[in-house]
Amino acid sequence: MADHRAVAATCEAVVKLLRQSWNPTDFNNAAGQFRVFRNADFDSPPITLGGALFLYRVSISGVQRTLPPRPREDGQRERRQLPVELQFMLTPIATTAALEQQIGGWMMRVLEDNPTLDAGLLNSTEIGGGIFNSDELVEIIAGQLSNEEMFRIWDVLPGDYQLSFPYVARTVRIESRIASPMGEPVIERDLEFGAWKRS
Repeated sequence: MADHRAVAATCEAVVKLLRQSWNPTDFNNAAGQFRVFRNADFDSPPITLGGALFLYRVSISGVQRTLPPRPREDGQRERRQLPVELQFMLTPIATTAALEQQIGGWMMRVLEDNPTLDAGLLNSTEIGGGIFNSDELVEIIAGQLSNEEMFRIWDVLPGDYQLSFPYVARTVRIESRIASPMGEPVIERDLEFGAWKRS
């Protein structure tokens, strides 16, 4: 069951995918670091080479329909899932502009080659340990941000503007820990028949 930890676990899974895909020989045998950033991290980045994932918006999906509640083994029924979309940006970090651009292109290629995060990856992070069902997937697609929207994000972040790439993780389904009781199954029907008289 993907509970409230699903948002953080999905971000960590994207970062873990980038870490696993990094090949130092493509970047002068340098080790790459990838982390989920908060606002304050952009003021003094804790890494010098690699990339940052910054989650700037979480919205309830207006496209994906919620699945009907499922019965549980204990006879109760789960509440409807909350489908959300995570909008984040990837920012390459390096000592030169050319290296930032190379890392940026590489990150985009990695996500294009791995457009879905399966439960194995989602559950492999420290946060995600076993919270996703085995059949759950999260799709990663390119986001759409205008120049104005991108600059507005950087206006509220500390530090200067840096090359960034928007993405969307959909659909992350957050399930409730509260269950609703189910009625007893119908065993027999008792129907009464009567005559209808016209007045």
